[in-house]
Amino acid sequence: MTSPSRPKSYLGPTFRLLRERAELSLQACAKALELSPSYLSQIEHNQRPVTSRVLIAASRLFGVEAKEFKTDDISRLIADLREATFDIAHEAPAPTLEELKLAASTTPALAQQFLALHRHYRTLDERFKRLSDRPNEQPTNSSDSLTPYQEVRDFFHYRENYIESLDLAAESLAESIGIGQTPSDDLANRLAGELYKRWRIEIVPTADTINPTEFHATGLIRRYDERHRKLYLARDLAAPTRVFQLASQIAELEFHQQLQHVLTPALNLSHTARSIAKVGLVNYAAGALLMPYAHFLKTSRMLRHDIEQLQRYFGTSFEQTCHRLSTLQRPGMRGIPFYFVRVDLAGNITKRHSQTRFQFARYGGACPLWNVHESFSHPGRIMVQLAEMPDGVKYLCIGRAIVKRSGNYLTPNRQYAVGFGCEIRYAAEIVYSQGLNLSGQATPIGVSCSLCERTNCAQRAYPAMDRPLQVTEGERRIVPYTQTISD
Repeated sequence: MTSPSRPKSYLGPTFRLLRERAELSLQACAKALELSPSYLSQIEHNQRPVTSRVLIAASRLFGVEAKEFKTDDISRLIADLREATFDIAHEAPAPTLEELKLAASTTPALAQQFLALHRHYRTLDERFKRLSDRPNEQPTNSSDSLTPYQEVRDFFHYRENYIESLDLAAESLAESIGIGQTPSDDLANRLAGELYKRWRIEIVPTADTINPTEFHATGLIRRYDERHRKLYLARDLAAPTRVFQLASQIAELEFHQQLQHVLTPALNLSHTARSIAKVGLVNYAAGALLMPYAHFLKTSRMLRHDIEQLQRYFGTSFEQTCHRLSTLQRPGMRGIPFYFVRVDLAGNITKRHSQTRFQFARYGGACPLWNVHESFSHPGRIMVQLAEMPDGVKYLCIGRAIVKRSGNYLTPNRQYAVGFGCEIRYAAEIVYSQGLNLSGQATPIGVSCSLCERTNCAQRAYPAMDRPLQVTEGERRIVPYTQTISD
C-alpha cells in the first residue's frame, strides 16, 4: 500500500553543520556533491529543497545514514516556539508563524536556546508565585527548569519515538524466540521459559511467598531478586500486562549494552531523568519484542490498523498497541504517522507523542472538544471523530477510555483515556474511517485555549495569549469578552 508523497525537505542547517564538521569549504563540498556552489548555498539557506539524489550523495559524503537528515524536527520546533512566544507575549505582539518558521529552519540552535530560557523563566515564575503565596517557605536549591519526566518526554519527542538500535535488536530476538510469526498463544509461558533458559530466572506469583495485599498496596507489579534469580509478579495481572512485564525483564537483561549506548550521548539529562529514560527505553524494547517491527507493520496494514484485532494477534493491550503504531518510523519502512496520547480524568496528559502536525500543549489543558475527553463517558467504547485544527488540517481521531481494576475494594481503579489518530489523507488505510463522511463537517478543535485562534468557541476556558481582550458594557456573551486576530 503506497503512502502519500512526503512534503519537500528543507535541511539547510543540517547540511551546513555536517559540512563544517567535515572541514569542507562550500566549493569543495559542492564539487563532491556534483552541485554548483550557488546551488549548495541555496540549500544551506533553505531556499531550495533537498532532492533524493542530493540526499543520497550527501549521506555517502558525510558517512551518515539518510535518517540523520531529520525533517520532522523543524515542525516540532516551530510548535514549541509558538507556544513559548505566546506564553511570554503579554502586551507585545507575538512573532508571526512565518517568523517562527524562519527561526526554526535557519537558526535551530538559537531557537533551542530560546526554549531553554523560556523553561527557566517558567520555573522562576512559578517559584515566585509560590513564595508570594507562602512567604515563609524556603526556596529550593534546584536549578532544573524541567522536571525529570518533562526531560524524558522531550528525550523521546525529539527522537521521533523511534530507537533503531533497540528496535532491530528486539526484532532479532523475537525471531529467534518465535514471537509475532503466529497468533500469540500461551505467550506468557513462552517468555517465562525463555527467562529460565537464558538466565535461570524463576517466576514466582506473589501470593505464594509474601503478603499479596502488601505487595499490591505499594504499587509494585514486578520485582526482580537478582541474588536468588527470582522474578515476582503481582497476582491478578491482566494477561497483556503479565506478558509485557515478562518482556520488560527480558529486555532489561538482554539489551543492557544497547540501553547504555542510547543513554550515553544524552548529556543534557539529569541523573533522575536518566533513570526514568532507562525505564522508558526498557518499555520501548519490550513493545518492540512483543510486536516485532516488520511483521507488526505488515499485519497492521493487512488488518487496516484495527487495534482490537492487533491486540488479539500479538497478545497486547489497547494502549500498548496504539503506542507501538506511533513508533513505526524506520527509514525505508515507515508506517502511517500517528499521534498517541494518554489522558487522565483531570485532563492531564501523562503520555504523548505525535508523528503528525497535531501538537499537544506543554502548558495548560487540551481542547475540551477533542473526543479523547468524551471517551470517559463511554468506558470501553471506541469513539471516532473527524476533527479540524486551526491550520485547516483534518484528523481522524480515535479515543477510548480504559478502566483497570485494582482487584482490591480499598484501592481505587485506574482510569485513563487513550487518544490515537492520523491525518485524514491516510483514512482509507484505517478501519475506523468506515462509514465516516470524510468530506463532511469536522469538529473544530485546537491545541489549547491559550494557543487557539478560534474567536467564537463557546467552550473556551480562558482567552488566547496573543491578542487583546475587548469587553463591551451592556453586552453579555457566553464568553464575557471578544478577541480579534491582529495582522
